[in-house]
This record gives sequence, C-alpha cells and structure tokens, in this order.
Amino acid sequence: MTYPYLDYSNRDDVLSGGVKLIPVDTAKGTFNVWTKRVGNHPTKKVLLLHGGPGMTHEYLEAFDSYFPGAEIEYYHYDQLGSYYSDQPDEPDLWEIDRFVEEVEQVRVARGLDATNFYLFGQSWGGILAMEYALKYQKHLKGLIISNMMASIPAYNVYADAKLKPAMDPAVLAEVERIEAAEDYENPRYMELLIPHHYEEHILRMPYATWPDPVNRAFKHVNPSIYVPMQGPSELGASGKLLAWDRTADLPNLFVPTLTVGAAYDTMDPAHMEWMAGQVQRGRYLHCPKGSHLTLYDDPEPYFEGIIRFINDVDAARF
Repeated sequence: MTYPYLDYSNRDDVLSGGVKLIPVDTAKGTFNVWTKRVGNHPTKKVLLLHGGPGMTHEYLEAFDSYFPGAEIEYYHYDQLGSYYSDQPDEPDLWEIDRFVEEVEQVRVARGLDATNFYLFGQSWGGILAMEYALKYQKHLKGLIISNMMASIPAYNVYADAKLKPAMDPAVLAEVERIEAAEDYENPRYMELLIPHHYEEHILRMPYATWPDPVNRAFKHVNPSIYVPMQGPSELGASGKLLAWDRTADLPNLFVPTLTVGAAYDTMDPAHMEWMAGQVQRGRYLHCPKGSHLTLYDDPEPYFEGIIRFINDVDAARF
C-alpha cells in the first residue's frame, strides 16, 4: 500500500531515519561521510557546514528547534575526518580544495541543485561555503555565511586590535607566554581562556551551563585537522589558513547571499556587513547579543533572519 502524502522518492532515507553515508572519492582512496536529512521540501533544502575544521555537526542541532517548523528541509553533515565520518590518517587530505570537492560530491549524492540548494556555513564552514560558491555557485539557490570573515589576515588584525586589548592585561600576558612556549596542553591555558575569552566571545553563557550539543562538538573535535589548518592558538588563526583571503573575489558571487555577524563575535561584525555589500546580491543580519555561537546566545534574531532570507529567495522576493 502507498500513501500519496508520503515522499517515496526518499524512501530509503526515511527508513534509515534520514541518515545516509556518502562515499567520497579522494586522491588517497574512497571514504564515507555521514549525513542526515531532516524534513522534506521541494525548493528549500539547506546543507549545513560545521566549523572547526575537524569539529562536528552536533552543535548545529540547534537548527532542529527552528527549521522543521519553518518547513525547511536540511542536512546535518560531518565533514571527512570529523567524528561521525571516516577519520583517515592522511594529512594530505586536509586542504581547502579537497573539502570543496567533498561538498560537491555530497551535493550530487543528495540530489541538490540550483532549484532548491541553499548552502550554510558557520565559522570554518563559512570559509568552505565561500570557496564552494566561488567554484560551484551555478548549483546554488542561496548562500549563508555565518560568523566568518572573508580574510584570515583581517581576522588576525581584529583579534590583535579588538579582542586581545579587551582582556585583562595580566591574563593576556600569561596566555601569550603559554602560547609562545607552545605549551597548549597546560591546563592553565584553558583555565584562563574559558572565563576571559570563551564566555565573552565564543558562547556568552557560563561555561558550566553550555548546551549539550556544544559540549559534544567540542569533545569530539579532531585536533589532527584543527591544529594544522586553524593553528593551536585560540586568539587568532595560523596553520594552513594563515594567508587565506577572498575579499577581492566577493564581487564574483552572484548567488543571493546572507552574511551573519554578532556584536561579541570573534569575527568583526563590521567586516561581515561589508561583505554583504561586496557580493552582487547581499544581505546582512546582525545579532546584537550574540557571539561566535550566536545560534545559542542570540537565537531569535539569528534564526528569524536566516529563515526570512530562505523564504524571500524561495519566493523571488530577494
């Protein structure tokens, strides 16, 4: 027996609870990445790119409280090397271009195209989303860049000029001594950073009350990806991303684009607003109480603005 109101085109997806392992071809072999489809909509499908690199989709479970009610189909996804996906010991795989091709393979496997495909990227996911769009925007219907500037050098300037001077000078001096000694495993490092940086700019809640999805994502981060790409310091970026800068390429983006910034973010909200003016069809969303994880500490304007953007693009109102 069949029922006309059920979407049998995704029958296997439904029977598996929406989870689908997608084989990804790389120069080092074929590996599986974990994806999970939630909801069903013919023209509003969002692929969520988590931060890190090497973090997990888990902190993006906040979308589960907002997108279903807005009738938006969306996909949780752990990038290769992240907790739910294969974690090959292949350092050569941790390159931006390889991650871009991975996203393209996921897009094809999930049947997303320019009639329905919105790409969301938060933090490192924003870098990946920009890079994907600059190569494959013909497949996109909309692009959402959350809490990520278009330049790591500009981010480091912001950290030096804005974030570090706001810290207690004695605390900053001790943090910098630990970093200079590359003593990142020293428990004192996090003892200083949690109250003076994390609770101010990562998630503006007492650390002891951080939501379970956030704690799980931090617990499951893969340092063999995070450190080589982002660098070990939490007060700026280094690693392979040190010179990454796409500011000059933003005018090449013609797909409708939403940039999201927050007042207390590690990323400069003024830069995020500037980015929206550089792309051909941009909009800026500001979260006045939020930090880097503004989806938790200022969720109402965050999700309201993202949902409005998706609906406006879908209805050709953008």
